[in-house]
Amino acid sequence: MFDQTAKRPDHAPADHPVIKPEKVGVLLANLGTPDDTSYWPMRRYLSEFLSDKRVIDYPAWKWQPILQGIVLSIRPFKSGAAYKSIWNEEADESPLMTITKDQTAAMAERLRARYGDRVVVDYAMRYGNPSTRSKVRAMVEAGCRKILFFPLYPHYAGATSATANDQFFRALMNEKWQPIARVVPPYFEEPAYIDALAQSVERAYAALAHQPDILVCTYHGLPKRYLTEEGDPYHCQCAKTTRLLKERLGWADDRITTTFQSKFGPEEWLQPYTVEEVARLAEAGKKKIAVIAPAFSADCIETLEEINEEIKESFEEAGGEDFTYIPCLNDDAAHMDALAGVVERELMGWLD
Repeated sequence: MFDQTAKRPDHAPADHPVIKPEKVGVLLANLGTPDDTSYWPMRRYLSEFLSDKRVIDYPAWKWQPILQGIVLSIRPFKSGAAYKSIWNEEADESPLMTITKDQTAAMAERLRARYGDRVVVDYAMRYGNPSTRSKVRAMVEAGCRKILFFPLYPHYAGATSATANDQFFRALMNEKWQPIARVVPPYFEEPAYIDALAQSVERAYAALAHQPDILVCTYHGLPKRYLTEEGDPYHCQCAKTTRLLKERLGWADDRITTTFQSKFGPEEWLQPYTVEEVARLAEAGKKKIAVIAPAFSADCIETLEEINEEIKESFEEAGGEDFTYIPCLNDDAAHMDALAGVVERELMGWLD
């Protein structure tokens, strides 16, 4: 039985302060969410997000006047309306926040069954609240001398995984007694993750009266320059996930395709662009399609609003008839089992 009693170290003098029992923290991290859909909360959130040099790497002297002037005068209204269309009114929070809480509870349940009270599981956001710094501080206060940091991105990208890691490392810089730290690597090719994706596709297809002509795997885009000039591995990892999913489903090449969404700014991004490709598919006679977003661990503004509204509209305006969105894995049991398996592997040597 793990001793939960705060006590003095062995052989310490009688006046030595008691120390909390040592624990291990598992900190799940996702992108973030505004606190509200109104103008100022949206502006604060977008300013933090779009000021991140990992996300937009233009020189500050060039980008910040544009961002703080034109972009943040207009975009908070548009983004606020988009968030409002998907907002969890009952909990007064974004779906991403709700789902991340559910994922955290599911992870805690699985790790508690194996490790008891030796593990503290929590979540943080890269942008907005709860901040990574506040959650690292809370874990240290709870006695966590080791922290496993888990960015909830299956695929590595500088604009997602790396910036989440940056923020975690910044948080550690504020700690006088730093915990030992590990970072979970990308899990885009984990067999259990691929199997969870495949199961979600199989369930969705089984519920349809007519089978889709093609499955569109849409991934969040990045500037093409990040791949061709700067060596970001994201594109290759996305392509591999699609291939592994196709193989797990036992499909021919023409039943599945890879696209990229959420283009922002004037330069060329990874292609084909989802919003254009679904229209091309409709015009080419693919009147029934299904869309899945393997790069997102939880449904969010890019899936619930962009895919289900903008991308769907593009498909239907081009003559498409049946559009099926397959939700993200969220807190699905197979997904959480897969993520817990990754965590257990990364905790080896700390608890086993």
